Amino acid sequence: MRFTARILVMTTFCTMAKAELIGEVDTAFRWLGKDDRVVIEAYDDPKVQGVTCYVSRARTGGVKGTVGLAEDRAEASIACRQVAESVRFLEKLPRQEDVFTERMSILFKRLHVVRVIDSMRNTLIYLTYSDKLIEGSPQNSISAVPVGHGNPIPVK
Repeated sequence: MRFTARILVMTTFCTMAKAELIGEVDTAFRWLGKDDRVVIEAYDDPKVQGVTCYVSRARTGGVKGTVGLAEDRAEASIACRQVAESVRFLEKLPRQEDVFTERMSILFKRLHVVRVIDSMRNTLIYLTYSDKLIEGSPQNSISAVPVGHGNPIPVK
């Protein structure tokens, strides 16, 4: 049973999208450590070939930010696009699924990118938000990628 649980956890993390840093801009100078900045990262949907989401978000600098102890702000923006000639589905998709999560503080705060399927309009909707163990943030951003009607989204 223990081996099966490990495989399930490894499979879950292997199918999650990984961030690729596209660029960043400084927003505040820090004497020690990195400056505060806004980063732009790309996430390829691991189950939908041909769709990439671009997320911009604040990163706290200074000594705490440089060593990973600072808590980043909850605001984020997302824009998802079809980046290939066609969209290809690698498997049936659940109606709603976390595509990516990343730590935003040393404990308890995470950034999420969630894929939601609008079957009626054959559209993939991506939502970004952050949560916290005690109190999450209502700040969020969405983006939609319409898929051609000749290519219906396979739903579980």
